[in-house]
Amino acid sequence: MAFGTSVDLTSNTGGIVTPNPFWLASAPPANSGAQIMRAFDAGWGGAVWKTLGTPIQNVSSRFGALHFKGTRAIGFNNIELITDRPLEVNFREIAEVKKRYPKHGVIVSLMVETRDEWRDIIKRAIDAGADGLELNFGCPHGMCERGMGSAVGQEPALNETITSWAVEFSTVPVLVKLTPNVDEINPHGLAAKRGGAHGVSLINTIKSLIGVDIDRFVPEPRVASLSTNGGYCGAAVKPIAMHMIGCLARDPDFGLPISGIGGVANWRDAVEFILLGCSSVQVCTEVMLRGYRVVGDMIEGLTEYMRSHGFSTIEEMRGKAVPQFSEWGELDLNYETVAKIDPAKCIGCHACVVACHDGAHQCIHPAPKEAGTRVPVVDESECVGCNLCQIVCPVPDCITMAAVDNGFKPATWNEFVSEGKPLRPKKGAH
Repeated sequence: MAFGTSVDLTSNTGGIVTPNPFWLASAPPANSGAQIMRAFDAGWGGAVWKTLGTPIQNVSSRFGALHFKGTRAIGFNNIELITDRPLEVNFREIAEVKKRYPKHGVIVSLMVETRDEWRDIIKRAIDAGADGLELNFGCPHGMCERGMGSAVGQEPALNETITSWAVEFSTVPVLVKLTPNVDEINPHGLAAKRGGAHGVSLINTIKSLIGVDIDRFVPEPRVASLSTNGGYCGAAVKPIAMHMIGCLARDPDFGLPISGIGGVANWRDAVEFILLGCSSVQVCTEVMLRGYRVVGDMIEGLTEYMRSHGFSTIEEMRGKAVPQFSEWGELDLNYETVAKIDPAKCIGCHACVVACHDGAHQCIHPAPKEAGTRVPVVDESECVGCNLCQIVCPVPDCITMAAVDNGFKPATWNEFVSEGKPLRPKKGAH
């Protein structure tokens, strides 16, 4: 631990340099100059302006949320489209923000159709003072039906072509915002690279229905008597975002900077995204639910994490977890763990017993009555180290997974198939 490490949070994403890696994502929190200036005052390092294009008419209502077991809005859904404010107003406000906050990053999200429209709006955005551009190839509703958004992001050839137009017309860095509504993300990231992008942003929202009004029989959010699919975001999408980010970060043919989006709600989330290869992280839903001031805790937490782990810059920690993100066939099948229950911490709730018996491998049992304790007993001869008991246990560190020395040397599935390396006997296969 290097607690005396001096920390510099400066972030560089494809040439877009910001005081810290925390950006507002292109969404309602970045809808106007007044909002973004308040956000910068709160500590945000950059902001991606809500997408500019031909202004649209939005619907009412627009948002829906997934609540789960008392937790509000673990998932969030929107059917809102791009800016509904005049372009002239947006460009005037961009110029004012850059005049007042020259050291902060203002990235302008764009979405239009034709080559001439791209040339015009890019010139206007740069003239207003944009530090970078983000091409919105991800919107999964409304705009894609008009041939934009994810309609572009799902077609690598279109992605590459339009990206090449933007790079040709732009004098500032160009990021491509990728859609998660694809089978594999890598072909789309590589298309952006072929088009000349300076980096990518991902993920955009996931096409979804958030729920159904079971009295009116209409999906949510309801617009009169109808609804439609929207874009899913918030804490619940973080695992999907991390997977796609990791897939691109480890691709040897990719190599572009990544601005990570999708479920970043606190400093730990940001650390995970950076360790998976991101040089900046974008936040939307957490700001909509909690306000701009959440960035204070994010900055403090990231700073203390870097200091305690000996990282002085974002670049030093970026991608540290990528080499350990592998394919299943490369995992050591002879590595073995078993569950250990700390009797001093166990409260005897038997949540682990129920979970193991009903959902796992029937290796955790109530202690015999004569033992005079409610601490469960682990049958290590059957325990496969699946972690389910640890996940359901309500007491921190009560259940740990201890490595077992079973006498077998490391062996992967690929090595078993190609070289015949021996595998340890199966457990839990009764």
